Amino acid sequence: MSPAFGKCYDPNGAVHGLPTYPWRLAPDGFATRRQLRAQGLRPGGQPIAAQVLRLRYRRGPLVAYLYRIDRAKPVRPMTSRKWGALALAMLARRTCPVCRLDVGYCIPPSLGMCGMCHTRLKDQRAA
Repeated sequence: MSPAFGKCYDPNGAVHGLPTYPWRLAPDGFATRRQLRAQGLRPGGQPIAAQVLRLRYRRGPLVAYLYRIDRAKPVRPMTSRKWGALALAMLARRTCPVCRLDVGYCIPPSLGMCGMCHTRLKDQRAA
């Protein structure tokens, strides 16, 4: 058994406070939020049941929280109002604040404007 495996294996939760397993070695019956979502489920208010730990060189460990599949609830269906709110939010992300046009892609936060406006502003500064 490698030393990394020993640091990540704590099924009783004595060291980390939660049952802890090495990366990709969690027992059956547990899933992450993404895995639950892929199955059409959500945690549904249940507490974190366990965690999966992966040690990294010179950085902190990667942690993935696990939930019990048997306690998970089905995902709530999207209502028409939720779809509308999502469409408006995406429209706001695609609308350039400078030229007020829907550019068809999400405006990068690093630029704060569409590519055409950024290029035009950069050319004006260079001239």
